[in-house]
Formats: sequence, C-alpha cells, structure tokens
Amino acid sequence: MSGGKRIPISNLQSFGQNPFAGLSSEGLPPAPEIQPGKDACQPVTDSSAPRKNRGRVDILRNTAHRGGKTVTVVTGFVGIGLPEKEKLAKAMQKSCGVGGTVKEGRIEIQGDKRTEVARILSEAGFRPVFAGG
Repeated sequence: MSGGKRIPISNLQSFGQNPFAGLSSEGLPPAPEIQPGKDACQPVTDSSAPRKNRGRVDILRNTAHRGGKTVTVVTGFVGIGLPEKEKLAKAMQKSCGVGGTVKEGRIEIQGDKRTEVARILSEAGFRPVFAGG
C-alpha cells in the first residue's frame, strides 16, 4: 500500500467536535425531572403505593450430597429471569456474609441463613415460605 491514493481530509470534521451537535429533540417525549436531594440512580417511586406481590418462593435447608455442609436453597421463582435471580443472590450473599450461586433456576446460599434470605425476598416483593427441614 505504499503507492495508494490518499483521501483529502480538508472537508471532514475534526475528531474534537461533538458528533451529536446536529441532532434535535423534536418529536421526543420530555425528560423526567430529577428532584434535588434524591439520588439520580434510584427510581422515583410512590411510597404510599403497595408493594407488588411477585409470588410465592420456597426456602429450604439442605445438606444432601454436600459433605454435611448446610445450604439454604430458594426455589419456586415464577416469571423472573436469570439476571434478576443473580441480583437477588448477590444481595443475599452480601447481607449474610457468605457465598452462594444460582444453579438450575435455584438460588443456593451457604449456611443456614433462612431468616435473612426470607427478609430479603420479602423486601423484593416475594412471599417466602419455609418448606422442608
């Protein structure tokens, strides 16, 4: 490519200019208002609105096939995907100070942490039910 043609750059924009400067917001809905004093990352919610019931989940204490180690297992999720289960598992791990994972649609938390897990699920709108032993 030593003898290739060169493209003139005199008519092109330089890299320092904003490529979005020519866009207009005509026809777009207005932006939501950000209230001062509120965290911009948190969604604005009405505190008087009741929490949505997201269904029943079962909380089990399990030791089978785990070398005698106790694991808290949360099953029975309906209508939520893997990313939300991973987010819930992360919150449970952080709150309980233990490890955990999401396997085959279940959340597994190390140790007997049923009460802490039930509190987190209640805050997320689920109805936790203690099942099994």
